[in-house]
Amino acid sequence: MRHATEHADVPTAELDTALRGGPFHVALRAAIAARGLPLQRVQHHLSRRGVTVGVTSLSYWQQGARRPQRPESLRAVRALEEILQLPDESLIRLLAEADERTTAGGPGGRTYRSLVEASDVLDRLTADLGWSVDGGLHTLGHHECVRIGARRELAGREAHHIVRAHRDGVDRFVAVHHGDRGCDPRRMTVRALENCRTGRLRCDQDTGVLVAELLFDTRLRSGDTFLFRYAVEDGTAGAAREHLQRFGSPGGQYALQVRFDPAALPVRCHRFAQHSPAAPRSGRQELAVTGLHHCAHVVEPRIRPGIVGIAWEWE
Repeated sequence: MRHATEHADVPTAELDTALRGGPFHVALRAAIAARGLPLQRVQHHLSRRGVTVGVTSLSYWQQGARRPQRPESLRAVRALEEILQLPDESLIRLLAEADERTTAGGPGGRTYRSLVEASDVLDRLTADLGWSVDGGLHTLGHHECVRIGARRELAGREAHHIVRAHRDGVDRFVAVHHGDRGCDPRRMTVRALENCRTGRLRCDQDTGVLVAELLFDTRLRSGDTFLFRYAVEDGTAGAAREHLQRFGSPGGQYALQVRFDPAALPVRCHRFAQHSPAAPRSGRQELAVTGLHHCAHVVEPRIRPGIVGIAWEWE
């Protein structure tokens, strides 16, 4: 008879390898085996955390016959990470990568790995400009319009920010643009449209990240509000399939509009959200492409940490 504590005979190297490379069901099976827990005990631990999952479902998950998708199932996966003493989001990440390979792995798709790599690059580029995480500004409103060109490419986007300073002396903002796969950030241009002027630019060819310093020509005092607009001209990559915005802190309203060229209209369009780059996409809602300018949009009344975006499919 095997006890929960008798897992020293199971090579931890197998679990480590599975957690790094997946797939999800292999990592889950290796983790359960490493902890020496029968599925009935796993189910018991889940129920103590208020999560209801059947033994049959757990068995299917570790065999790869089914994949957790419903909100309750995703709650169970996060609880399993705790029960099986795994790193935070280790199983969720593998699940998200599997979903991305299935639904958004083509050109233009943003994988977990690409988002993490871009985040690391972004930290380096903004640090080079002396920019902190929030820059002393709180977002009251963030509205952006993305233009998709006749070649289905990300032609460019325009952003309108409404901010409030929470410390004295703030005089700039660092804008971030993440081009699609195969883009060339060196060929992109940034235009200051209102209440700002363009300062230093930094970019990374491998990840397609471009950061631009926007100077206010005034120093804000704590509590001051400020409005400014800028645009990025892109058009350097192939067909775009989504546009997303990542938020690190809560804020005010966010509105995203995607405008399609009449010569390149998608067959389907939907909104999505993610709690983090490692989390599966949720909140899917079909969007109509309407009006004279062939637009789809989404409005978030209150920004929350995470990702919000619009994705579409070409015929």
